[in-house]
Amino acid sequence: MTASPTDSRNDVRPDLRPDTDTVRRLPKAVLHDHLDGGLRPATLVELAAAVGHTLPTTDPDALAAWYYEAANSGDLVRYIATFEHTLAVMQTREGLLRTAEEYVLDLAADGVVYGEVRYAPELMLDGGLTLPEVVETVQEGLAAGMAKAAAAGTPVRVGTLLCGMRMFDRSREIADLAVAFRDAGVVGFDIAGAEDGFPPADHLDAFAHLRAENVPFTIHAGEAHGLPSIHQALQVCGAQRIGHGVRITDDIVDGKLGRVAEWIRDRRIALEMCPTSNLQTGAATSIADHPITRLRDLGFRVTLNTDNRLVSGTTMTREMSLLVEEAGWTLGDLRTVTVNALKSAFIPFDERNALIRDVVLPGYDLATR
Repeated sequence: MTASPTDSRNDVRPDLRPDTDTVRRLPKAVLHDHLDGGLRPATLVELAAAVGHTLPTTDPDALAAWYYEAANSGDLVRYIATFEHTLAVMQTREGLLRTAEEYVLDLAADGVVYGEVRYAPELMLDGGLTLPEVVETVQEGLAAGMAKAAAAGTPVRVGTLLCGMRMFDRSREIADLAVAFRDAGVVGFDIAGAEDGFPPADHLDAFAHLRAENVPFTIHAGEAHGLPSIHQALQVCGAQRIGHGVRITDDIVDGKLGRVAEWIRDRRIALEMCPTSNLQTGAATSIADHPITRLRDLGFRVTLNTDNRLVSGTTMTREMSLLVEEAGWTLGDLRTVTVNALKSAFIPFDERNALIRDVVLPGYDLATR
């Protein structure tokens, strides 16, 4: 009998509590990570000077600290407001090329072997670029980063999700872009932005078009708004994954799953969970008590993500290490969420299986010898 790519390996200790050095060597997969939330502080300083944008500070270390402190307000709206500065330097071809290339190289340096990067093209038009030019430029930068990472012996596959903004009315245009660039690196679509007061059902035209064209999509839900937003994202809009989804715990009482929670678990709908970010926006209270551990234990397909590496001052290595140190996670748990992410990635089945079989499982073997 041929073993499944997710079968246990005899030479991996699933109960091991790996240290940070071991975690750093593990192959990783991230599904929920925003391009405009992950710039290098030094790059932000240089690009801001080039376009004449004023930052809170021009010292890269101090700027990184400012971002982290500003994002720790416990308020999603204020958290989102910190993106004013990163978006200001992503309005030109030069800014987009550099940030996209560095994005990939930073993932590779963190041990990520598969990543999905998301951004909103409609927020990058102030420099005169058109929507297609924004997408073409970002894809060019991502391709350059992937080529450099491969040449350095740290290959990473990066797919793009285009975001419509839920508080604006251009989501159908962005859905059209996702369809147009589906063979040029764009693997899916998302609705992002402030949740409360801006339900995903306002964008049904975009979702209907994506379904008709067989383009997968995820929806931010269950972060700032509760269970109704998750239900609407799934049953009204047809999302294949849920961005964040921490409020699904509202539908679980004394270990008994309600109808929405049961639907998500039983149909293996991935939850794109971002622990540090959730603490910053008030959607969770601590790493130890973050819903990701409880949901893992209940059999949900949870995935682990960074959301915004600059804003949250984090990496995949840090997110994994925090769960090991504060929530008691083991090597087996980290492997499970990595495989979960690849199972639910918006790339073809054979590519997902190959990454699990040929990269992730052998990488776990090697990292723990």
